[in-house]
Amino acid sequence: MSVLTRKFSLFLLVVALVVSVVFSSFGTASGSAEEGGAFNASEVIIHHVLDDHTWHFWDGHYGTLYLPVIVYSSERGLDIFSSKNFYDEHHNVVEYIGYKLDHSHIYLADSGKAVLDISITKNVAMLLINATLLMVVFLSAAKSAKKNSGKAPSGVQSFLEPIIVFVRDEVVKPNIGHQYEKYLPYLLTLFFFILFGNLLGLLPGAGNLTGNIAVTMTLAVFTFILTNVNGNKAYWSHIFWTPGVPLPLRLVILPVELVGIITKPVSLTIRLFVAITAGHIVLLSLISLAFIFQSIAVGLVSSLIVLFINLIELLVAGIQAYVFTLFTSLYIGMATADHEHH
Repeated sequence: MSVLTRKFSLFLLVVALVVSVVFSSFGTASGSAEEGGAFNASEVIIHHVLDDHTWHFWDGHYGTLYLPVIVYSSERGLDIFSSKNFYDEHHNVVEYIGYKLDHSHIYLADSGKAVLDISITKNVAMLLINATLLMVVFLSAAKSAKKNSGKAPSGVQSFLEPIIVFVRDEVVKPNIGHQYEKYLPYLLTLFFFILFGNLLGLLPGAGNLTGNIAVTMTLAVFTFILTNVNGNKAYWSHIFWTPGVPLPLRLVILPVELVGIITKPVSLTIRLFVAITAGHIVLLSLISLAFIFQSIAVGLVSSLIVLFINLIELLVAGIQAYVFTLFTSLYIGMATADHEHH
């Protein structure tokens, strides 16, 4: 057996183990659901996709991570406590010190007024894990690059350097031009943040970080600000006073151009959010088929399909990071390019 074959077999084994862990976690969810009625696939899928104040891995006392709740209201001030206080021993939702939890939103129990919720939710925890992993990996690569200056890269550096060079030479530089170095740190951070977030989200029990519209919108807003703050005179003149166009048409083009400024970050937000969330929903729906039909044959077939789609999702994770970075580079390049009129 060749080295490549052994590596591919090991990879398939790892993916199979991941799928089995996912099925086992669904099995516990199915079992708990059957105690109170039929298995509810939509409820399980929504629970896995949406954000929450708890991080559930499997049934049992040690299978749930209760995250910190941080809330503020003008009536009660600042309160910090564990989300475990919202649940009794049977995991039923209860009120705690004047607060109630309803569909992952926290309200004042007496008035029903919403509070300012800045809790460490599952997606916030995933965000911190993603940022920490990025820091550890790239500080290690930077240390290795400094140590092996003038030598061939090794370790983590040898893995990251080709990707960095690809993003710089094939994505950023062609679209922005000679001043690309000014924006390269942001674009590399953007690319690897999305890539790591997409890959981490495929792990069993992980939070849906890049499938959260608040996260994708924040990244798009950063791009929007960076693009328009650095827009040059030619960029803004094309928007407000398009050259070479008769005055009556300028009155039509102006609102179109202004709408175009807004639609760019909106498209970035929706594209990443939909692509990642749709992938998760498809995987979870296929896994749910085994518990809906309660059939081993259906479970085996859905397992094979899930294994195949998981491989596609690995590709999608890289493609979505590439596309977001590509369009960001393109927007920045359009805003900073020197236009000549003839």
